Amino acid sequence: MTQLSPTPIRTVIVGVGNCASSLIQGVSYCRALGDKAIGVSFPDLGGYTPADVDLVAGFDVDSRKVGKTLGEAAFAPPNCTEQFHTDVAEHTGPVLRGPDLDGVASHMLANPADRSFRLSEAPALSKAEIVSQLQDLRAEVMIIFLPVGSQKAVEFYVDCALEAGVAVVNGIPVFIASHPVWAEKFHAAGLPILGDDFKAQMGATILHRTLANLAEMRGVEIDRTYQLNVGGNTDFLNMSENARLSNKRESKTEAVQAAMEQRLHDNDIRIGPSDYVPWLNDRKVAYVRLEGRLFGGARTNIEVRLDVEDSPNAAAEALVAIRLARIARDRGLAGPIAEASAFLFKHPPEQIEDTDAHDVVLKFVQQGG
Repeated sequence: MTQLSPTPIRTVIVGVGNCASSLIQGVSYCRALGDKAIGVSFPDLGGYTPADVDLVAGFDVDSRKVGKTLGEAAFAPPNCTEQFHTDVAEHTGPVLRGPDLDGVASHMLANPADRSFRLSEAPALSKAEIVSQLQDLRAEVMIIFLPVGSQKAVEFYVDCALEAGVAVVNGIPVFIASHPVWAEKFHAAGLPILGDDFKAQMGATILHRTLANLAEMRGVEIDRTYQLNVGGNTDFLNMSENARLSNKRESKTEAVQAAMEQRLHDNDIRIGPSDYVPWLNDRKVAYVRLEGRLFGGARTNIEVRLDVEDSPNAAAEALVAIRLARIARDRGLAGPIAEASAFLFKHPPEQIEDTDAHDVVLKFVQQGG
């Protein structure tokens, strides 16, 4: 088994759902297999490997996770992601009871228990108590995996991180790294922030952007496009309430618009979650269509169906982001880390074409940004 480096990256997880489960499994998987691990993005970043991520605690509200260890909570309902590495007993960090705020939509409590949330009766920690916990844990990085639409909850935990001196990786579409007010708060605190809203390792957004870039490269004019996604995990059930979707649609749409030579009219682009299909569990199926014109105005249409396990797809990039956050801390960097965010997130502080963004990440690691 791969040993942790002398300076492991002490990380706390906010929201111990499917993405967290894949992250927990992924750390143990990389430690167990080392160089033989499959599908690892950036195996070495500035001397840090995925095995160096030390998951020291989690925050959640579900009765089946609060009070358990991270290893135990990884496979607790309603988590339904693929179990690709089940030996996770080494993750003994506690799952602590956070506040509900807007992290739990009312419809999530009305669905079957194995598909939705059940609130813990343990008292929620206050802000002061969470800040104290973060300091006692000597946490260096906080990664946020709360449900889509958790604006107040994300802001609450970000405030806790700022007060406790913890860098943040924001994996969901609440705009923190890309919001000037929050950017200034991180500058003032001397802490790095990476975000917002992960692009999956091989997901619908990166595929859609690649097709749009290919069309531009070949001189094809795109007239209209859609990306329709269905899935069966708690994220899709949560997003079945349309009121929680505004930032998610903006994040995904802007990620594709940024790859277009000319922005499409709002009526000509539609991107976002479309339906909840319980039996899909953590599988996400994406349908992508682009309609455009070739030389002389000749028509062309592209249709793609992508079928992926959703949460490992995000956890692969989370392991990159956590290490980049640590590198930024090591260098004393503060505020949004644009060079580390553009390749990994849908709504970063600065949109960069993906091939260029890949090179920017490597330059950031190798040359100090």
